[in-house]
Amino acid sequence: MIAQYPIATTPKYNFPQSNMDTLLPQQFTQLSLQSLSRSRQPFLQLNQQVFQQIGIEEHLQTLKLKLEPIFLHPIHKGTIVAATDTSTMKIAETNAGIVIAVRGANIWKQNDSYRYTRIGPFIFHITEENRREVYNSLEKSYFNSTREPIHQNAPNLAQMPLRIASLLERWLQAMLTKTVSNGVILFDGSLISGTADTPIRRMSEILSRGRERGNTVLAFSKMTTLRVNGCLITDLALDYRPPYLLETVGLKLKAPMLPLGEVYVAKLGKSNWAFRLDVDREVPSEQRIEAVGKLLGNDLVSQGYPETLRLAHILCTFTANEVLAMQHFITRNCGLKMINRPDMHRLLFGPFGRGESYS
Repeated sequence: MIAQYPIATTPKYNFPQSNMDTLLPQQFTQLSLQSLSRSRQPFLQLNQQVFQQIGIEEHLQTLKLKLEPIFLHPIHKGTIVAATDTSTMKIAETNAGIVIAVRGANIWKQNDSYRYTRIGPFIFHITEENRREVYNSLEKSYFNSTREPIHQNAPNLAQMPLRIASLLERWLQAMLTKTVSNGVILFDGSLISGTADTPIRRMSEILSRGRERGNTVLAFSKMTTLRVNGCLITDLALDYRPPYLLETVGLKLKAPMLPLGEVYVAKLGKSNWAFRLDVDREVPSEQRIEAVGKLLGNDLVSQGYPETLRLAHILCTFTANEVLAMQHFITRNCGLKMINRPDMHRLLFGPFGRGESYS
């Protein structure tokens, strides 16, 4: 069963709490409406390009893989499993910039039921003139409260969709670590910090807050660049019966990048797929393995991937009907007129032109 919960909900479940900070979603809504209302260019170019988060580049790898597996056993002790994910999409272009949509979801499994809170979509009209105002306002509205000095420049126009989605994702992650107790919290991606999207202090505070409440953070990566002897660590075929983990050692990165998690190869199901798994390195080794066991005992793991994290991704992904609805909202409420810009590849090359996305 999957049930949707508002941000403030019954105290029967310890997530989410009614007294948590909701400043960032309010700021998302306010800036979203402001960016659309200030649009002076009436023409809108349709675009349904999905922005996909690209894995963080790990510059220096002196990695080794321990081939002795750590065999796992499901621990059926009642434990909350919670996950978060965000998605962003460019839904149109204007003469002045781009129109994007951002949405996030937190989902948790407790007492054999899945429940979720979905935030968004937030629609922004991002231009060269307002990108600094939008990004810095969102940055200050929540994360400045962590006493982290803001020294980053606003990203360029092409980077804005991913960076805004990253701000929302960090807030959702912080919300989970502040409200879940003695649970297993799942992140999408790695625990590498030190980039513009993952400042070291911010990620360290999120993980520290989770540890204070007895939680363990597990970060699953669907793709990785880590290699051992030229092979991706998730491609190594070992003749062991899952579920098991393979431990890595010796990961070194160039400054300012810093790994905040211990890296494992996780083969959790009978499928042929394995995933990179980062576990908070400040958690004792025994507790890391126990957390994966609690995940196996309290969540479905189909195709070797946790169902809670899969549902978080599904619930924040935009459907075609939602894109049409957002485009209709923009044209009806913001005075933007949609136009179709010619596809020059098709125009020049006919059936041999595959469009800009293939160039």
